[in-house]
Amino acid sequence: MNSLASAAVIFGCAFGGVWIGMILRGRLPAAHLSKESQDVVTLATGLVATMAALVLGLLVAGATSQFDSQRDGYNELATNLILLDRSLARYGSETKAAREALHRTVKLVIDHLWPAEGSGGVDLNFADLTARGAVLYEAIRDLSPTNDAQRSIQSQALATCTELAKTRWQLSLQDETSIPTPFLVVLAFWILILFTSFGLYSPRNSTVVVALFVCALSVAGAVFLIADLSQPFDGLIQVSSKPMRTALSQLGQ
Repeated sequence: MNSLASAAVIFGCAFGGVWIGMILRGRLPAAHLSKESQDVVTLATGLVATMAALVLGLLVAGATSQFDSQRDGYNELATNLILLDRSLARYGSETKAAREALHRTVKLVIDHLWPAEGSGGVDLNFADLTARGAVLYEAIRDLSPTNDAQRSIQSQALATCTELAKTRWQLSLQDETSIPTPFLVVLAFWILILFTSFGLYSPRNSTVVVALFVCALSVAGAVFLIADLSQPFDGLIQVSSKPMRTALSQLGQ
């Protein structure tokens, strides 16, 4: 379920719970709305509210951490790409084919993750990139250095290629983790209980309705952030393509 759908479900449960509570308020016997009943309901829903707040806080922190990890990974990838190109440039004109292969590979990644139109891929785990990476590695491996400086550069370039592959697979293994459906169901149930209790003991006037509407919207916004941050290439909050595009502009110079 995408971020907007998840947020809509939570908002529907929250604000729907308000109206359910207000409807029940007009139909329940007075004894159910007494001060003693309200105190017990307040204690019970306070426990639920605490659990919901803790879980939402942990999820926001986890989603933010995952997003930052993806962003830092692509920054590291861009840096190593520039370093690899500079190393090949120092080697000599023999690396022209390898540098061209590197440029094509980086452009493929950008077009895959950040296409000009539509939504891109979700990670770096696709067959074309694996094939291009293998061609690049073999082109560097098959170089024939004639002196110690070239041998050192070739060794460094191969090590950088290995580091690029390591970073790529680390990023690929960090799968998008949208909110699991069972968890969303439980969270929606908690929110429904909370806001039903709010509506049950609240007077029906515009000030209360607006206040509870804003509260419901805020909770839905938190769920939206969690879901959107866990989809770094398919949401409103995305990993920036600037580091990779900067690296592409530097290649071949």
